[in-house]
Amino acid sequence: MPLSPSQVLDTLSDSTSSTMANDLDLIFLKGIMESPVAHENLEESRLEAVSDNNMELVQDILKELTPLTHRSKAADELACILKEPHFQSLMETHDSVASKTFETPPPSPCSFMDAAFNNQPVPPDAVRMVGIRKVSGEHLGVTFRVESGELVIARILHGGMIDQQGLLYVGDIIKEVNAKEVGNDPKVLQQMLKEASGSVVLKILPSYQEPHTPRQAYVKCHFDYDPSHDNLIPCKEAGLGFSSGDILQIFNQEDLNWWQACHLEGGSAGLIPSQLLEEKRKAFVKRDLELVTTGPLCSGMGGKKKKKMMYLTTKNAEFDRHELRIYEEVAKVSPFRRKTLVLIGAQGVGRRSLKNKLLVSDPLRYGTTIPFTSRKPKVDEKDAQMYSFMTRSEMDLDIKNGRFLEHGEYDGNLYGTKINSIHEVVDSGKICILDVNPQALKVLRTSEFLPYVVFIEAPDYEVLKAMNKSAKEAGVMTKQLTDSELKRTVDESERIQRAYGHYFDLNIINDSLEGAFCGLKMALERLGAEQQWVPVSWVF
Repeated sequence: MPLSPSQVLDTLSDSTSSTMANDLDLIFLKGIMESPVAHENLEESRLEAVSDNNMELVQDILKELTPLTHRSKAADELACILKEPHFQSLMETHDSVASKTFETPPPSPCSFMDAAFNNQPVPPDAVRMVGIRKVSGEHLGVTFRVESGELVIARILHGGMIDQQGLLYVGDIIKEVNAKEVGNDPKVLQQMLKEASGSVVLKILPSYQEPHTPRQAYVKCHFDYDPSHDNLIPCKEAGLGFSSGDILQIFNQEDLNWWQACHLEGGSAGLIPSQLLEEKRKAFVKRDLELVTTGPLCSGMGGKKKKKMMYLTTKNAEFDRHELRIYEEVAKVSPFRRKTLVLIGAQGVGRRSLKNKLLVSDPLRYGTTIPFTSRKPKVDEKDAQMYSFMTRSEMDLDIKNGRFLEHGEYDGNLYGTKINSIHEVVDSGKICILDVNPQALKVLRTSEFLPYVVFIEAPDYEVLKAMNKSAKEAGVMTKQLTDSELKRTVDESERIQRAYGHYFDLNIINDSLEGAFCGLKMALERLGAEQQWVPVSWVF
């Protein structure tokens, strides 16, 4: 706070006795400060309000403007400004201050300190009064916890009223609200603050903690969340709901159980369950369900025999069913070209047809791998046309050394896709199209392959049946699928969606081959024009 000329003179008088000061300089400066001219220039004149009835004046102006608004654009714009709630609140506040009709502020918490104590540190239990203005039902964006019998601010939500004002800090102890003691129940205090309106005065004991800016991050959600149904959240009104696939901005991860986040589209921040809390919750629920379905708890050695299994690529699905999918940290990047296009879907859903249409539509842009096999070539077959041929021992060795993305055995022969063959297509300047089993996504979804993963979803059973019949009549398919095969395709599609949906960048329902192809082409074109959200591991 700047000193008045008289205070400066007192300071100069005290300084003349100092041996460290230059006497001539001090005398010269003191002479200037004693000059009436200096006092006129330095002393601030007290500001007085011109009037205290500006709201009446605004209403009079609006009455005169009303007949002009339909003829004059300027009059209409001025009327809109004068009717703005923020402008009218400003006028009301000005009139209240000018007429001195505002509430008397509470005494300063430091009024007990006189000049003799000015150089002493502030006692740790010095109270502070904080005044805020709010409307009834408005949430302040703050939660509380009980600590040593006191109500302490547990967290301040980013972007909320308290955060914007910067008057309260995490760790501050709330003693009173409008001169009423708050007790030690956080829910009672939340309700008290929610119902309060107008001027709200909080009596607090400051924590004197140094505020710091937490690291911010963006995450993609892999589950749906509704705070109104969450019994663990400390304050349901402070919760933030979201759906699977939403991108959230995380502002604060300091709390082990509750993070602060907001939607990209804007809005105030809210609480969401942390990764740790949601993992515990989902693991607890899954365990309960498993116990319920396995029969009596005290059944001795009865029940099904447990199966021991190594994590093999052929058995991945067994482990993927138990994978917990909560959040995935992502980053927004400029448009770029993906290295691979991965088509995922149930058998018979039309992946291969879409793949072939893409390859034919733009052979300079898209390419694919040639599968390897251990079977012997037929008379009219050439190597590296339909298949690349290897001996059984060579293929077994490459599988053992992890050189195959996926492999399987049919009629006593091995078939598979080599990882190196994907790199060869990418190095040729083309996007490599792969139609693989969903288990392969664990290997592919890295910065090495930069995949765009598209799930080809099966339509409803009746639609799929009609499509299969039309394809058979048109000669596109040689075999008409049975009802059980069609149902198996629909069921398998749903299972893949549940187990691997968090890997998918795009879902396309193949209820029409041409429609699905056009949708896929449009999505691929957008990749080159729009910013993309990708796993943060691809960037850093």
